[in-house]
Amino acid sequence: MTVTEALNARRSIRAYLPKPVEREKMTAILEAAVRTPSWANSQPWEVFIAEGETLKRIRAGFDAHYAEATPSSTEIDRPKEWTEAAKERQRQLFPDMQRDCGEAVSQFGPLNKNFFEAPAVVFICVDKLLCEWSLYDIGAYTQSLMLAAVEHGLDTIPAINLVLYPDVLRREMNIPDNLKVAIGIAIGYADRTNGINNFVSGRSPLEETIRFFD
Repeated sequence: MTVTEALNARRSIRAYLPKPVEREKMTAILEAAVRTPSWANSQPWEVFIAEGETLKRIRAGFDAHYAEATPSSTEIDRPKEWTEAAKERQRQLFPDMQRDCGEAVSQFGPLNKNFFEAPAVVFICVDKLLCEWSLYDIGAYTQSLMLAAVEHGLDTIPAINLVLYPDVLRREMNIPDNLKVAIGIAIGYADRTNGINNFVSGRSPLEETIRFFD
């Protein structure tokens, strides 16, 4: 599989089979991802992986917060405003999902809240001492991880809803106070029978975002 093939094959999968991820595959993916470049070789990523009973407890903790309407408290700042171009792409997301998924689109919210029923979630953290540049490195690391997952026949989705309640994640995985929880990536085997996975998000034409200068 070439890099381009992996980029084209990777999709954000929103429903997973209960089949566990084999430890040897997970290890191989993580070993590949650590080859990601970083500023001055700082390698700022700190990785926590929840599976099995730990992931069940995390889901239960999130469910309790949902039931109590607890405000979310993500530790990486969200944008205060989106550009008009970004807003337009976001507005098109749900109509495109309805087009591709039909009635299955109704699962969107419940699956988001249930961690997409994935058998494993990779949580990426970064030390609070570090600046925004290290968040670039974290982003590069997550892309490396997701592309490596494609090579090993696994599917992924990075999602903010996986880190809405860091207090639960800290409690269940003993994440130290010096780390910020940046993002979560659900990983596993896609449920190909679920129509929610029929969605393929579009991409803007290159001329909208790319500028060449001779």
